[in-house]
Amino acid sequence: MTVISGVDRSVLGQRLEVELERFVDSNPRSKELYERAQKSLVGGVPMPWMMRWAGGFPVFARLAIGARIIDVDDHTYVDFCLGDTGAMTGHDPQPVVSAITDQERRGITTMLPTENAAWVGEELQRRFGLDRWMFTLTATDANRAALRICRQITGRPKVLTFSYSYHGSVDETFAVAGPDGTTVSREGNVGPPVDPSVTTTTVEFNDLEAVEAAFETGEIACVLLEPAMTNMGIVLPDDGYHSALRDLATRHGVLLIIDETHTFSAGPGGCTREWGLEPDLFSIGKAIGSGIPCGALGMTAEVATRMFAQEGADYEDTGGVGGTLAGNALSMAAVRATLSEVLTDDAWDYTVPLATRFSDGIKTVVEEFGLPWNVTQLGARAEYRFEDAPARNGTQAHDASDPELERYLHVHALNRGVLITPFHNMALMSPATTEHDVDLHTEVFREAVSDLQS
Repeated sequence: MTVISGVDRSVLGQRLEVELERFVDSNPRSKELYERAQKSLVGGVPMPWMMRWAGGFPVFARLAIGARIIDVDDHTYVDFCLGDTGAMTGHDPQPVVSAITDQERRGITTMLPTENAAWVGEELQRRFGLDRWMFTLTATDANRAALRICRQITGRPKVLTFSYSYHGSVDETFAVAGPDGTTVSREGNVGPPVDPSVTTTTVEFNDLEAVEAAFETGEIACVLLEPAMTNMGIVLPDDGYHSALRDLATRHGVLLIIDETHTFSAGPGGCTREWGLEPDLFSIGKAIGSGIPCGALGMTAEVATRMFAQEGADYEDTGGVGGTLAGNALSMAAVRATLSEVLTDDAWDYTVPLATRFSDGIKTVVEEFGLPWNVTQLGARAEYRFEDAPARNGTQAHDASDPELERYLHVHALNRGVLITPFHNMALMSPATTEHDVDLHTEVFREAVSDLQS
């Protein structure tokens, strides 16, 4: 008997086959559409990552409302994926739907600012503490702009990142720290424009000595990080980590960029407000617009002043910062409605306890069956992992991954009307999520674990 992650692999293989057969039999229309799309879409899906859904093909959505998705085979799912935070509001928050509908009648994009843009800038100031804001269509765009700005105003060539961090599709972040501490391309990186070590130094999260050594080279323009890592499970910072990192960056003249694309789950001002962080620049996307493409880049007044003190830096046209659709009227209307009426300051008073209920349910099942698994919560977000204690860095979390076990748990949940984020074990709570939804997941999760004991 081979046991990995506390699970007999022969039993796991048998149970996975049963669940995959059930999935195929239950989703004939989705299978038909997937096969049809093979003739026109790359991989048969709108984006290649959708090929990784646990059943071998994705279910095709017909309707998304509240915290529910109904597919083309008329199955209803409790949705804990929520667009990987893009639908953190739920799928159809009425204030946002009304704002979008109204704005569509008055113009979608004009290359001109709107009053909503000014309101959003002021609200982002209030929530996150940064003095000046600009808008993008994604957090990836915001991060790319941030890196350009930091290189320009410091005159330094490199970015410091952390192994297995999440910053969208930013080239500089597809690097990891190799076994000998050198920076190497992350496995599977597609067509990097240059060897990542040319532009990037990568170290492990929570390793302040490695950060300081990188800063001492004098090459680092900025450090880009999530306040808590989210790409390989939730990896929390050590006590005192962020204050020490801030001190090191200040001492070495390195700019600090905080990316809260996923960690907005921590509270109405993200980890930045909850933990009293002091970034020089700040990026966010997805959740602030309820699914309408948008992103934002904030910066201190000092950074903004340094930007425009640079002779020859063209921020208006050819400098590689911004886009024609960025800050468009429709996006700004969606963001204003989201922040003023849905993800308000008190929304987390409802969603965080739900995430705690979710986490407690997982812990109860894990303890019942004596499994070496853990669950970590970050505000309204929670994720379980197949190791006995939470990881302290991305490499440790990556090495503890168990794709076969993860696939089984995901397809088992899909077959019983529960949707969690693909290639993660992440669940996010929205204002439309209910205690019943959470308890359904606990029930389904317990059934899946129990079936592995036979």
